[in-house]
Amino acid sequence: MATPTLRDRLIEAATRLTTTHGWAKVTMARLADEVGVSRQTVYNEIGTKGDLAAAMVMAELDRFLAGVSRAFDENPGDLIAAIRDSARRVLKYAEDNALLHAVVSATHGADTELLPLLTTHSEYLLEGAKLVVADRVASYDVGLPPDRLEASIDMVVRLVLSHVMQPSAAPARTADDIAWIAERVLR
Repeated sequence: MATPTLRDRLIEAATRLTTTHGWAKVTMARLADEVGVSRQTVYNEIGTKGDLAAAMVMAELDRFLAGVSRAFDENPGDLIAAIRDSARRVLKYAEDNALLHAVVSATHGADTELLPLLTTHSEYLLEGAKLVVADRVASYDVGLPPDRLEASIDMVVRLVLSHVMQPSAAPARTADDIAWIAERVLR
């Protein structure tokens, strides 16, 4: 495993501070103290607090999407199994994700300064997820015209993200339901 870069260490520390003390308590000075660098180094490496929020969101998205990629790698001949496994992994990871819980609690008034993590960067989340899924689905024989395949991917990704934000059942059960829907659309 590679040694984390300064940027990685700053993002990890910011995530830890956010989940333990709240986004409002995260400052560049506090982050600098946490990592053992100067405040100017934090600004040079990250930029503004808004840039820090974007970096945190993108790092978390990368972790979620790594699970999606693994699911497709492990189900090379069965698209529906890959979708089921992807959804289950994402939902299970979300269930235990402290940063996601901090962001979701912001939607219920706990830390309104954290809302930009969800709202301002939601397009990056959605588009990033759709790009990864579309790239992985391309290796399967789906038989849909490109516009219908794109619409199907969009709907599946939105459905999974909806359950990330407001789970209604256990991850495995929800993943089974999403796969059932996907199978009716994609086959």
